[in-house]
Amino acid sequence: VGVSSVVVADGRETTRVITGDCMYTLLTKLGGGGGGGVRGVRGVFLFCGGTVTTEVPEVVPRFGGGGGGGGGGGGGAPEDDFDPVARSEEAIPADVRMFSGCQDQQTSADVHDVQSFGLPENVGPGGAGGACTNSMIATLSANPNISWLELLQKMQVMLKQKGYSQIPQLSGSRSLDMGQQVQINTQEGGNLRSLLVGINYVGQKGELRGCVNDVLVMKQYLVSQGFPEDDSNMRILVDDPNVSPLEPNYSNIVEGFRWLVEGAGPADSLFFHYSGHGGQLPDDDGDEKDGMDETIIPVDYRSAGQMRDDTIFEKLIAPLPKGCHLTCVMDCCHSGTVMDLPYMFKADGETMEQIFQDGEEGPPAFTPNMTMNPAFSWEKVGAVAMKVWDVYQGGGSVQDMGAAVTQFFF
Repeated sequence: VGVSSVVVADGRETTRVITGDCMYTLLTKLGGGGGGGVRGVRGVFLFCGGTVTTEVPEVVPRFGGGGGGGGGGGGGAPEDDFDPVARSEEAIPADVRMFSGCQDQQTSADVHDVQSFGLPENVGPGGAGGACTNSMIATLSANPNISWLELLQKMQVMLKQKGYSQIPQLSGSRSLDMGQQVQINTQEGGNLRSLLVGINYVGQKGELRGCVNDVLVMKQYLVSQGFPEDDSNMRILVDDPNVSPLEPNYSNIVEGFRWLVEGAGPADSLFFHYSGHGGQLPDDDGDEKDGMDETIIPVDYRSAGQMRDDTIFEKLIAPLPKGCHLTCVMDCCHSGTVMDLPYMFKADGETMEQIFQDGEEGPPAFTPNMTMNPAFSWEKVGAVAMKVWDVYQGGGSVQDMGAAVTQFFF
């Protein structure tokens, strides 16, 4: 790993980190006079399989706009040439799908007794549980070959019948065909690993009752799908020492992310489940259009703080390689875009009524694809690059930069 060059041109300071046949272009200090430049975007983009070049003009114009006087510049590709599909694949090489229990502005229910969901007798301990986790597992157990669209629809019907207003959502790093069968084990011959986190906040204000049970229910389902339950392939973090000695504190969750993605390969199927409190905090870096960061709440949040969606992206999403599959289930409040993925399916009432025109139990009139998430932040991807830049700017060695690149991209 080495830094090939640092160049200042048109108000932009650019450095490139070379590792093997891949090149990351880290753009910093954007802007400058005139109409040229990158229009305020801070980003990191990955080029693989080609010849690494040290000529800035071959790279920088891909991000820039045209025109410009005053400070000079311009000459870049027009904005109409921006390819969101290619760019999202560069930004997030892995195939990531996140199933969330509700929209960002909604809360997710903790159910006192999940027996009414009709779970099979051998699935989980019964008692309290999350509405999302239990409606999902009940639907999958009764319909093993169901599509993503049908899963969302049947979950919504079940939740509505039981008086819950939350609307499950699906987002991803790719534009998924919603008619595709739900599959968390891709059967590609790779490793199967899972990280399960459940937090009841025992003895704290806002104590929940069903989150540890949710983990046990999800564990049973994963095992039925071929996921091994030994400690080297499944890690469980709960605030119940009778279930696991690993507490779901901030540090252990971050370490769990590192453990899950470490050594991940192109054919691997990974799974992350979180059941606990979710929240929102004022955005601290300007990358959220609604001005709020979505969060998950570790058991030690009073001392360690909430875990922002930026951190989840950096630690769990960004390091995964191309061809790796990650499925996430987030059973918590405000979880609609907690991983800020570029594609989403908006499963609100109006959309579902258009698709299921013959009523809630009827067949779909058409099968949609996911569409671009208008709130997806390219700047968030750039923030990861900025951490590498900070290492360099702070006098870090080439080895330190290489370690930073490895931490956030591999």
